Amino acid sequence: MDDLVRVTYVPNEVTADLVCSFLRAEGIKCAHRVTNVGAGSWDGVPNMGGAREIIVGAGDVDAALAILAAAEQGDFEDEDASQV
Repeated sequence: MDDLVRVTYVPNEVTADLVCSFLRAEGIKCAHRVTNVGAGSWDGVPNMGGAREIIVGAGDVDAALAILAAAEQGDFEDEDASQV
């Protein structure tokens, strides 16, 4: 990937994997990494590794943000379902 840009934060690794899977299904290369957002807020409590930031290439930021916004609103379409 070219220059990396954070498009969102998620609470844990499981959620990060799901978000990245969704973006990849839409053709956007994506990765996630540990961040220190909320450092100390979960001290002593198991939380699957803490907050993660979702990163994409600089050229994919607008598309990724639009896809995430549509998903947040539940406004996306399953292309396979329309062919049934």
